[in-house]
Amino acid sequence: MQDPSPSCPLVVGIDVGGTKTHLRAFAGDDVVADHVRTSSGWRPHDPVAAAAWLAALAADALPTGARPAAVAVGGHACETPRQCSGIRSALRPHFDAPALVVGDAELLVPAAGLDKGVGLVAGTGSVAVGRLADGNPVQVGGWGAVLGDEGGSAGLVREAARAVWAAHDRGADPDPLADALVAAFGVTEVPALGAALEGATDISAQWGRHAPAVFAAAEAGSALARTVIAEAGRALSALVERLAARGVAVDDVVVAGSTVLAQPALYDAFVSSLAEAVPGARPRPLRVAPVEGAASLARSLL
Repeated sequence: MQDPSPSCPLVVGIDVGGTKTHLRAFAGDDVVADHVRTSSGWRPHDPVAAAAWLAALAADALPTGARPAAVAVGGHACETPRQCSGIRSALRPHFDAPALVVGDAELLVPAAGLDKGVGLVAGTGSVAVGRLADGNPVQVGGWGAVLGDEGGSAGLVREAARAVWAAHDRGADPDPLADALVAAFGVTEVPALGAALEGATDISAQWGRHAPAVFAAAEAGSALARTVIAEAGRALSALVERLAARGVAVDDVVVAGSTVLAQPALYDAFVSSLAEAVPGARPRPLRVAPVEGAASLARSLL
């Protein structure tokens, strides 16, 4: 790491994800801070608390005495312009510098070096964002593991359980997906999966961590698992389709997330479905850390 140069403004980018937060700061092209920590304590629906949390993060991560010239934040669960504006306003007492706050999925397009396009995340949850021609943001999906987040790891497990239950109701013998879920949740039979899922205290995390069982079952020959994955790919492409219908430019779709990029079967299902649903849309897996998008946005404030 370099010490910030007095002649180079210090720009700070922060990516607050659902489970981890990444701060990266630059003076010119030199990285002066690169800090990763958990997102524990992040409260995006309380602007004052969120701003104080970000200020404390910066104080821990930046060199002593460093004064940011610009700060940009991509925040998990920052879902509306009003909410983002509230956090930005609450940051003013902490940073004597221009600041910008957006949803974390909005970091993907600038991280990919693009001026416009769609950011699609499929990790624990799923969401897609873009902007209209007038600059107004549009977000679709991201409704949580209980009711939405199709294509994210928690949603995959939920839909896999539903598929297994439906097969059980039809009187079918358990297939590799049923066996995998029963083993993953540590229960003895398919009907016991309901209590195991309902007993989760952190639904997204506790359901989502079992998503690898769905992909392993597909590799073991489970037709049910393959159908669940194909439908998850269609659900992700449907997010892009909804943005296109609302007037968002969808020529480039920047894809990130610990589930979709780690599981080729899901990514391939998404790409195949996208080609049918939105011809001409180009999927682009993000190959750099999303925090680079926050740093790019911070530079744009100078």
